[in-house]
Amino acid sequence: MKESLRLNQQNLYRLPARVARPTYDRSRVKVGIVHIGVGGFHRSHQAFYTDELMETTGTTEWGICGVGLRDADRKIGDILKKQDHLYSLIVKHPGGQMETRVIGSLIDFMLSCDDPAAVIARMAHPETKIVSLTITEGGYNFSPATGEFDLKNPDVRHDLANPMLPRTIFGYLTASLQQCRSVGRPPFTVQSCDNIQHNGDMTRRMLLAFAAKQDPELARWIEREVCFPNAMVDRITPVTTPSDIEYLDTECGVKDEWPVTCEPFIQWVIEDHFCGARPAWETVGAQFVPDVTPYEKMKIRLLNAGHSVLGLLGSIHGHATIDGCMADPLFATYLRRFMDFEATPVLDAVEGIDLDDYKDCLIERFGNPNIKDNLARICLESSSKLPKFLIPTITENLTRGGSIEYATLVIAAWCFYSDKGTSRHGAPLDIVDDLKAELNKAAADTPRDPLSFLKLKPVFGDLVRHQTFTTTYTRMVNALYENPDIARQMQTILFGQE
Repeated sequence: MKESLRLNQQNLYRLPARVARPTYDRSRVKVGIVHIGVGGFHRSHQAFYTDELMETTGTTEWGICGVGLRDADRKIGDILKKQDHLYSLIVKHPGGQMETRVIGSLIDFMLSCDDPAAVIARMAHPETKIVSLTITEGGYNFSPATGEFDLKNPDVRHDLANPMLPRTIFGYLTASLQQCRSVGRPPFTVQSCDNIQHNGDMTRRMLLAFAAKQDPELARWIEREVCFPNAMVDRITPVTTPSDIEYLDTECGVKDEWPVTCEPFIQWVIEDHFCGARPAWETVGAQFVPDVTPYEKMKIRLLNAGHSVLGLLGSIHGHATIDGCMADPLFATYLRRFMDFEATPVLDAVEGIDLDDYKDCLIERFGNPNIKDNLARICLESSSKLPKFLIPTITENLTRGGSIEYATLVIAAWCFYSDKGTSRHGAPLDIVDDLKAELNKAAADTPRDPLSFLKLKPVFGDLVRHQTFTTTYTRMVNALYENPDIARQMQTILFGQE
């Protein structure tokens, strides 16, 4: 058997024909984008679009320099360096077809904790037109209840006291924009690629709050000069598994230490609001619009909320993956009813989108048996996700007198999940959340006070004051604690709707 080739620039054109690879000259590519947070999603989405752009048009201005803000990013940095910043993207189709492509748009990687000054200089470099972010919902450092920037965060306090030795994204953005301003250079665009509604507006508010505390004059300059386009991003990208690495080795003849897997579907809707030049991503499928609001609300309230519905209910039931949930008719029906009865009625019209077709597409995507999207990943940092993905649907339906039962059961399940940390069969669940201790403490008092979980104001705000909601929630959470058979409660809700 022929020995597999290590993925690097030297071996790029020796790879098997079944593996697509860049045909553009990577040695001519310049860094036009500095990206913070080089995880799987960035590599399956923005870096993919940019690779496609360079492959299609031959442009060399938009290479990506990745940046890791934490020492935990050292591993991905070391692997990328060994592979000349190349990596494999495995696209898994529902019917079993696998497409493998090497992505070449990432051309450098820097670890900020090793050399903060170098990262600041790279961001402020004249060729850098965009600094983009995938830092997860929790990385924006805001209170879910108030939406205000958390100035008490120890890393934020460090950055305020040490402007040239930052730890947070806000410290790096402020320091690099200060360098641009000090030499009279136009600023770069700050582009969030995270699953947050109005992600550009959120980034702008958080950065201005930080900058105003550090340098009010700079904050006023940022407010006037810097653009923060809102965007809606979408591509299901599970965590890479050892079997993905093995597949590349044995089936494709490629040794790649950290490939990325994803579904075939991809979407990027962006407000065309940039400080200067930008990539022509619309030539490779991205959509530029005047207002992204209806698109992102649709995606957050249907796809992201749908993931949380399956993630929390499925975890307690004992399912392991999203496609495993969708193979269960009870879960598939429950999800579609949530979308139809609770999420859709509070959505705005979306130009060019048929919502029924969009939901049909989501059902197909979630059921893709080749995308083993682990429920533990879906439930990561639920305290950052649910206040944006699910709770607004509940509050809007309370206002309009709509259905809340489907979403309320998810909140009750989250309480049980946070308290017990096990499925209904007692299998341990891997709970990862910045507020894990607070969630556990609030949930643990439920047998004495059924509303104790809802009193965690940074997560639920004033939801505990809505009597219609608390009556429904109390009935559900009490039933769940008496018998953690989540399927029985789901069946009750479905039967009641018929």
